[in-house]
Amino acid sequence: MTSAEHDRLMRANQANWDARTPVHLASRFYGLDQDLGPERWFAPFEWEDLGELTGRDVLHLQCHLGTETIAFARRGARAVGLDFSEASVAAAQDIAAKSGADVTYVRANVYDAVAALDGRRFDVVYTGKGALCYLPDLDRWAKTIRQLLRPGGRVYVVEFHPLLNSLGPKPAPGEGPELLLRHDYLGGAGPVHRDGTHTYTDGPAVEGATDSYEWMHGMGEVVNALTGAGLAVRRLREGDELPWPRWPQMVRTESGWWRLPEPRIPLLYGLLATR
Repeated sequence: MTSAEHDRLMRANQANWDARTPVHLASRFYGLDQDLGPERWFAPFEWEDLGELTGRDVLHLQCHLGTETIAFARRGARAVGLDFSEASVAAAQDIAAKSGADVTYVRANVYDAVAALDGRRFDVVYTGKGALCYLPDLDRWAKTIRQLLRPGGRVYVVEFHPLLNSLGPKPAPGEGPELLLRHDYLGGAGPVHRDGTHTYTDGPAVEGATDSYEWMHGMGEVVNALTGAGLAVRRLREGDELPWPRWPQMVRTESGWWRLPEPRIPLLYGLLATR
């Protein structure tokens, strides 16, 4: 697939996320009308891996509503969020203002981040939880991140495990509750087209642009993209909890997140690399 075709599909995704934003703002999933702390979106191991953030320049790529970006600011970071959706950036700015958080938001495609940020360098680049599947070219993504990092800077990718993405979210008619492999684990088969009137949240139907495109990326592809860009992988974690119950049989844990009672399988991973 050519870069021009990638750009066309990413513009469709951009329109789709513009259309999703009002649905997400009104959803119980995000709970923006409740007094819920933004740190609820983080696994405990993330803060251990990220370390002290006070006085650090932190960039959150594909930030959507900026809920996690606010958490970085509250931990003392000079936080910047970047997203390609104009509606998402406008909503994130409003949410940050209402919460009193000092966050800067920039609207740009990830691949254009270096120019959009005027060559600014960061101590930490954070990304994940449903972000990488909207990027067709991870080699280009990793090279962009390297340019965004200061020497010694860290990138932290916290993503839904490709095994999770391979499992069907719900049984087909006539099937039992068993989890079945329904989608590719590995990338390379091209984009998956979705035409969905509802997103991963509750709320009304999406109006307007309902087409979106996702690319599968196995763990090896992510690691090789980062190392190929000259970054050194320092830590890889696999976790068995999610911040929401994807399947009815999941149980809530002491952390407030959700896990399967059995089998224990990776649902999330955290990958730390340095320049």
